[in-house]
Amino acid sequence: MATEEFSPRYLDLDSWSTAEMLAAMYEGQLAAAAAVAGALTDLAAAVDDAVPALGRGGRIVYAGAGTSGRIGVQDGTELPPTFGWPADRLVYAMAGGLGALIESVEGAEDDEAAGASAMARAGIGANDVVLGIAASGATPFTIGALRAAGNAGAVTIAIASNKGAPLFQAARHRILVATGPEVIAGSTRMKAGTAQKIVLNLFSSAVMVKLGRVYLGLMVHMRASNAKLRRRAEGMVCQIVGCGPADAARHVERADGDVKSAVMLGFGLEPAEAEAVLARHGGNLRHAVDEVRLR
Repeated sequence: MATEEFSPRYLDLDSWSTAEMLAAMYEGQLAAAAAVAGALTDLAAAVDDAVPALGRGGRIVYAGAGTSGRIGVQDGTELPPTFGWPADRLVYAMAGGLGALIESVEGAEDDEAAGASAMARAGIGANDVVLGIAASGATPFTIGALRAAGNAGAVTIAIASNKGAPLFQAARHRILVATGPEVIAGSTRMKAGTAQKIVLNLFSSAVMVKLGRVYLGLMVHMRASNAKLRRRAEGMVCQIVGCGPADAARHVERADGDVKSAVMLGFGLEPAEAEAVLARHGGNLRHAVDEVRLR
């Protein structure tokens, strides 16, 4: 596997100066980002397949072991505060359990049956979207999870860094980010891990945009649940409605921190009418604003 190969380029890494060592590692990070470019077409297909399933009420499921599993959990936990994605529509299948997030559970990744069992316990179905993440693409736990999810009819997406990885055979969509040998041989927390994070950033953000949770480049499905987010919400209402800060603050307050509703109030609608307009357009603020502006 390319991710496990030794590179002569870094043969004397431990004898280099700190500056030379850091430059080499930085070079590897740039290469990881560049590797994602070759996966964009396949990633777009995965997004377009995932959106209808999630629109029918499906969940986003992250399956992985070690670094890969932790990167998946990081991506998922950022979706509720950023996009208002319901926490109960996120599932984390981590080899060794969620305790493995902070302490390695040796051998857990080798249990293919445990991956399948995690999908069974979660009740995975046709509207769920399951992302299997493994740098090697050969992790039994993750293969078991994707295979079981696919058998249940879920949208399955494999993310790996080795061409021909077994994980790809268990998935509907195959996202290859060929990051090659690591600066420190086999340390896939580096190049492969960076590429995985980029892929997940792109995937989840694109999905949220396609689901109508972003408007004018703003995270309008966010709910203002603290002072920082309230200030952000008020700024969004100012920008979209074209009102002053005091009016924006009042609209956000009346909407109980819901940005989309606050925008509708800013255009002069009453709360019940705002709710009805948004519901009519499935929460898509662009379409709701277009209707209001046509009046």
